Amino acid sequence: MGKVGAGGRSPAGLSALLAGAGLLVLCAPGSCGGGSCCPPRHPSAAPRWAPTPGGLPHQGPRGRAPAAPLPQLGRPLFAVAPGDRALCLERAPGTGAPVAVASRSGRKRRSGEDLEKAEREGTSRSPRGVLRDRGQQEPGTPERDPDKATRFRLEELKLTSTTFALTGDSAHNQAMVHWSGHNSSVILILTKLYDYNLGSITESSLWRSTDYGTTYEKLNDKVGLKTILSYLYVCPTNKRKIMLLTDPEIESSLLISSDEGATYQKYRLNFYIQSLLFHPKQEDWILAYSQDQKLYSSAEFGRRWQLIQEAVVPNRFYWSVMGSNKEPDLIHLEARTVDGHSQYLTCRMQNCTEANRNKPFPGYIDPDSLIVQDDYVFVQLTSGGRPHYYVSYRRNAFAQMKLPKYALPKDMHVISTDENQVFAAVQEWNQNDTYNLYISDTRGVYFTLALENVQSSRGPEGNVMIDLYEVAGIKGMFLANKKTDNQVKTFITYNKGRDWRLLQAPDTDLRGDPVHCLLPYCSLHLHLKVSENPYTSGIIASRDTAPSIIVASGNIGSELSDSDISMFVSSDAGNTWRQIFEEEHSVLYLDQGGVLVAMKHTSLPIRHLWLSFDEGRSWSKYSFTSIPLFVDGVLGEPGEETLIMTVFGHFSHRSEWQLVKVDYKSIFDRRCAEEDYRPWQLHSQGEACIMGAKRIYKKRKSERKCMQGKYAGAMESEPCVCTEADFDCDYGYERHSNGQCLPAFWFNPSSLSKDCSLGQSYLNSTGYRKVVSNNCTDGVREQYTAKPQKCPGKAPRGLRIVTADGKLTAEQGHNVTLMVQLEEGDVQRTLIQVDFGDGIAVSYVNLSSMEDGIKHVYHNVGIFRVTVQVDNSLGSDSAVLYLHVTCPLEHVHLSLPFVTTKNKEVNATAVLWPSQVGTLTYVWWYGNNTEPLITLEGSIAFKFTSEGMNTITVQVSAGNAILQDTKTIAVYEEFRSLRLSFSPNLDDYNPDIPEWRRDVSRVIKKALVEATGVPAQHILVAVLPGLPTAAELFVLPHQDPTGENKRSAEDLEQISELLIHKLNQNSVHFELKPGVQVLVHAAHLTAAPLVDLTPTHSGSAMLMLLSVVFVGLAVFVIYKFKRKIPGINVYAQMQNEKEREMVSRVSHPESRSYVPQTELRRPGQLIDEKVESQLIEVPNSNFESSGVLGSCSVFSRIPTEH
Repeated sequence: MGKVGAGGRSPAGLSALLAGAGLLVLCAPGSCGGGSCCPPRHPSAAPRWAPTPGGLPHQGPRGRAPAAPLPQLGRPLFAVAPGDRALCLERAPGTGAPVAVASRSGRKRRSGEDLEKAEREGTSRSPRGVLRDRGQQEPGTPERDPDKATRFRLEELKLTSTTFALTGDSAHNQAMVHWSGHNSSVILILTKLYDYNLGSITESSLWRSTDYGTTYEKLNDKVGLKTILSYLYVCPTNKRKIMLLTDPEIESSLLISSDEGATYQKYRLNFYIQSLLFHPKQEDWILAYSQDQKLYSSAEFGRRWQLIQEAVVPNRFYWSVMGSNKEPDLIHLEARTVDGHSQYLTCRMQNCTEANRNKPFPGYIDPDSLIVQDDYVFVQLTSGGRPHYYVSYRRNAFAQMKLPKYALPKDMHVISTDENQVFAAVQEWNQNDTYNLYISDTRGVYFTLALENVQSSRGPEGNVMIDLYEVAGIKGMFLANKKTDNQVKTFITYNKGRDWRLLQAPDTDLRGDPVHCLLPYCSLHLHLKVSENPYTSGIIASRDTAPSIIVASGNIGSELSDSDISMFVSSDAGNTWRQIFEEEHSVLYLDQGGVLVAMKHTSLPIRHLWLSFDEGRSWSKYSFTSIPLFVDGVLGEPGEETLIMTVFGHFSHRSEWQLVKVDYKSIFDRRCAEEDYRPWQLHSQGEACIMGAKRIYKKRKSERKCMQGKYAGAMESEPCVCTEADFDCDYGYERHSNGQCLPAFWFNPSSLSKDCSLGQSYLNSTGYRKVVSNNCTDGVREQYTAKPQKCPGKAPRGLRIVTADGKLTAEQGHNVTLMVQLEEGDVQRTLIQVDFGDGIAVSYVNLSSMEDGIKHVYHNVGIFRVTVQVDNSLGSDSAVLYLHVTCPLEHVHLSLPFVTTKNKEVNATAVLWPSQVGTLTYVWWYGNNTEPLITLEGSIAFKFTSEGMNTITVQVSAGNAILQDTKTIAVYEEFRSLRLSFSPNLDDYNPDIPEWRRDVSRVIKKALVEATGVPAQHILVAVLPGLPTAAELFVLPHQDPTGENKRSAEDLEQISELLIHKLNQNSVHFELKPGVQVLVHAAHLTAAPLVDLTPTHSGSAMLMLLSVVFVGLAVFVIYKFKRKIPGINVYAQMQNEKEREMVSRVSHPESRSYVPQTELRRPGQLIDEKVESQLIEVPNSNFESSGVLGSCSVFSRIPTEH
């Protein structure tokens, strides 16, 4: 989701033109890429909202112009001339020599200058390109109408101008120009040399004029001769305040001026500024975004800074919107958490501590998706693979934006939020290069279709550009390029997308010859794109102060084309059009649109321009310099009432910047009087009611050549009687061929009353809603307006219960928010009962008390059956949600015997930490099996049919995590076992960790071999977990690799007796460390062998076995009693337990609703899937932890060996 950024054609070079903004930036090609000429964009300036890669683009109120007024940016405003026929000037790296690049290829189209030459020669060219005599007419064509031809005055007139050279800056390839305007004569120019090889600025110069650009003073000595400047910023609310930013490659400093750049104070910075955002009202309040993604604020115009927030998403920070926020110092921002998530935060500028930050949107949002614009805040949240869009109107609670049910958007871009309505472009599931336009109700929640398949393209940064243009000065008027039958055509609307039509082509061409173009097969098509740079003056232009005049480039034919482009003008708000040039020109509005200035796009030097005083009907040729000039840019004083213009360029490729000040005042001899104006009524093909009102404007009479001065504005406005044309289809309704709005197949009109209670009333839609900002009265308004209706008594229907985030899982010990949704029913007189499935239930008397959801904390893990029952006097309904509550699995330990006998059933158990995790899947691999065994239980039993060493692996799948453990077990036909004990001093050195037990087992085995002479192959020693230290001694059979000389049962018995004899004589001992001798004994209470004894065992062995059984029962009783004693430490308890006693499978209390999982995938399917390898590892040490996981509190030692 995003804001649509400006974009379109790439400028061919330095030619630039921008009127009214007061700041011009000239960049040689390539310098933008270096970052020194093109500052970072901000959503409130050139927003782009698209998570392609990453969130909600925005397009401003003029289609591709920024949404907020440009001066609010406080950053350079680029003004590269529109179109790609502009002059390309690039100074070759290393030589400083400028390089002129030819204009775009294609046939040469003639301008007024070419026509003059043809007129003088007595010939002109027909539309087909055939030279013919003046007055001669092609056979079979209607006679030319000279009154409809665009007239060009032949004689050359001269404008008053002065020229100033920026001496010493011939090598500089970038310039930023600021004109304060508004009765100020100060102009500031920052020129820079951008080194393409180094990728940085190596020189800069600052110039200042106090006489409207007649002369300039170089200020390098005032800012520091060695100081290199990178950017020029101007306070939008006080143009006298100037801020200069030094090049961070040299130093990080600010130079601040409060007297329009006359003097400066320098302030050091401890961070590097990447972009600035000025407050829309408070002139000294600034936000600064650093290169390390930190946000700073200043309340002293940059003199002091304080850190607001770290890890702020680029371009996702905003000042409060006046009227929507009570606190003017409130900051909206999107920040990243330590785990990489994004969240929407707000805080006060002077008090943005962790405790004072608010989170208006619950939970996380998609990265790079926060947009704050006018009365609206937008965020995006993806769940289930689909993006969902949320809006907050006037800072109220967020609501999900409702598009038609099966729009299934892939991408959404906010185009405009003017006049309490959201205009959005949505790319639906079946679209690739087009978008559908939707328009919302006042709250921005319910959207209806305005236009399908609007052409789109992408800029070099991936920003989406929608071919939509909002005409300035006329409310509700848009131009759009729609793709239909693989052809792109231009459409126009006067009522915010309710009705669209094609543009009628001009009746005649430039010379007055008739144009044969019949709708709908042929029409006029306009280029609505501008440069990729968001601050570029486009190839389509309109002004608030000249509401009827639109100038654009385009072509006549069946579809929009990039060839045969001409310039067209409409002086009646798009109803009719006139061709004015056969080549692209930049057009500047002067004197409130009373004067149009056209400058040709060419790679050659020029000395002429064209002026029109009658809205483009006729043009006069004026020279503005005596020497032809390569034009780089044109800047007019902010405000179209100005009559002073500055042309930037150079006489040759090696000359300095030339600044030509042109004063148009000399062409007027007086100011306009009342009698110089006539009324003009806005209309659409003769229909005078536009957006429910008749509007009459003052227009200067075409034959009067006087200076207008201040904007005349509309003469009067009168509301119209409402008709069907003033109403659009309401949400859920679609317009059919007969013009009626009928419910869509997926929409149930009665659902609008679902939040209604018996005895109350609701607005029952008629299927229509009045276009927002439409001012019509009476007429059919009553018929089409939603009617208050008594709420019908309805039984509950369509009950659903879901989690707020749409997931079916929750984490133990954490809040989970459940949402109860009801399609129909009396919400105020309904009893709601919610059973959470863990023994807790709650009741509510109406749904309105549950609008924010029901929060609940589960203290146990498992699958819980959450039920909701809704009852009223007319019926009831119920719904069920099966919620999986989990606790993060951190460790898996596989417990099984060290040794077993062939064909004897062996139990293997997966011990988990924490023991209660939730729904798990166990995958067992053992022996040479190629297919795993998959279970829902943590224990399995199996047999080995052959002797040898066997490996067993268990993998435990918990959510997205998979952990595993692997053990080895020895299998023999028979063996003997004996419990060992040790002298007490060994316990002092027993840390009870697996590594220590393995090392000591090896030492004990070595001591036994040395003391008895028994071959090592017959002995296996395993030190057991816990204290006091004990071990298990196994006497194993052994055979040669040839299979011969295998020990018999009698041999094993002899070895066992020898071992016991040596142990009883205290002959077995080892040195743990110098001075620490440890004796090994046969335990007085010998553990039962891990195998059934055969009758050949001696009677003493049987007696010993019975003794062990009785002692074992006693220990078990004491152990069980001990577990019930209050205050027993879990740590000590688990330390003294034998490891096999710690085996625990996931169980569920009987009081809880437990639903076992019965459906499993085939093992083959699991094998083919990739497993997250990072979590599949066996720790080298036991897991020791003290922590709280929800309500899982654990402090224990978990062994990682047998």
